[in-house]
Amino acid sequence: MSNHSNSPVKRGEIYYADLSPVVGSEQGGIRPVLIIQNDVGNRYSPTVIAAAITSQRDKAKLPTHIELSAQSCGLQKDSTVLLEQVRTIDKKRLRERMGEITPETMNSINSALSISFGLADRRNIT
Repeated sequence: MSNHSNSPVKRGEIYYADLSPVVGSEQGGIRPVLIIQNDVGNRYSPTVIAAAITSQRDKAKLPTHIELSAQSCGLQKDSTVLLEQVRTIDKKRLRERMGEITPETMNSINSALSISFGLADRRNIT
């Protein structure tokens, strides 16, 4: 597979990325990822911050999991963004762009990131 084009990577876009090698329970292989880094960083840094996406439907429902509808964002299957599986990757790991999420879904992503990174008020977490 060829690397992504020279067009700038943007927050909220979904790309295929090669996440290997991995250790232990890390998500690996060539899989979709959601770009969660801000667009200034995306433009100037050789790396991006991304969250792994899985189509496995048997994953535990965690407050850091956000469901994605395949038809709304360019995925082949309904999937889940795993916001506890966030990592910095070199842009050379990115392959083709698949699509992007809606602003409403990005709001849900932001809330889940707050939980994952301990930025949310713990009293409001169920």
